[in-house]
Amino acid sequence: MMIQRRTRTLAVACLLAATATLAASGCSKSETSDTATTDSSQGAQAAKTPESSSGSGCSLQTYGAPKLDLKDAVVGFSQSEKEANPFRIAETQSIKDEAKKAGVKKLLTTNAQSQLSKQISDIQDMLSQGAQFLIVAPLNSDGLEPALKAAADKKVPVLTIDRKVNASACKDYVAFLGSDFVEQGKRAADAMIKVTGGKGKVAILLGASGNNVTTDRTKGFVDQLKAEAPGLEIVAQQTGEFARDKGQQVMEQLIQSKPDITAVYAENDEMGLGAVTALKAAGKKPGKDVKIVSIDGTRNAVQALVNGEYNAVIESNPRFGPLAFATAQKFYGGEEIPENVIITDRAYDESNAKASLGGAF
Repeated sequence: MMIQRRTRTLAVACLLAATATLAASGCSKSETSDTATTDSSQGAQAAKTPESSSGSGCSLQTYGAPKLDLKDAVVGFSQSEKEANPFRIAETQSIKDEAKKAGVKKLLTTNAQSQLSKQISDIQDMLSQGAQFLIVAPLNSDGLEPALKAAADKKVPVLTIDRKVNASACKDYVAFLGSDFVEQGKRAADAMIKVTGGKGKVAILLGASGNNVTTDRTKGFVDQLKAEAPGLEIVAQQTGEFARDKGQQVMEQLIQSKPDITAVYAENDEMGLGAVTALKAAGKKPGKDVKIVSIDGTRNAVQALVNGEYNAVIESNPRFGPLAFATAQKFYGGEEIPENVIITDRAYDESNAKASLGGAF
């Protein structure tokens, strides 16, 4: 859903400024043998200006949770997808690294392996093991209600990252930390317009269904093309489920059914890299015969840019650790946390890819 921007109070402005400062020293998606080692200290997230956060604030008192010192706490982290993907690898490592820096007494980590039922049971299991604060990367925007209720029943605050849940802020969860996914889609559209000259036939490799990331990245891209480049025709939209192999399979099918495609928008880098493989196998030159724009900022995608096989990448920063624990510290310090804390994301193109490769994940 589109995040409405509201002007925050001075107190929230101070919160975000402080949170961004704490986080400003450290954020995408499938495990491959050519994935470079991720340094979670690079490419730190930072919150945008206070005006880019929205929703009523949530404090410890409003939430009804007991006061807690993280250095004497059990914290749980629920990862949604198998770490067969650079985004998830970087995200989990960032949480682990920052928990250590924050001196957290014990960090419990689980991985739902892309199964909603497992993520629910994972969260319930961590609560049974004494988790007092939860950081959750939701698999889907809907369906986590049993887990959220279990946490609420025990007065355990839940902080959601990278995907939003369709639930009540400051009741079912404290806040959402993440990107403006509609804006990411718009920026990808702008990049596509630039590299194609605003003309051609575009295929969209959609992300997994059932979450706001796919919905919003699609909306932002489609709306921007309609408004700014009617000469770019969207001729196919098919899900590659955020996976490289699925992206490759879909692209192989599209090469046969839509041989006149001149551009691909992949809603994450893994699908875009799968498309590169399919195009090369078909004797086409990715980045030249078929322009490719995707979202995430993985090292492999940025390297493809350097190699001339890609055209643009919009970052989606997975290094949530510093911002997540800084937010938790503010929350337990009695300060209000905005419902939506939106982070900054950079962009890569041929002009900066080589120099920026070291900051990719």
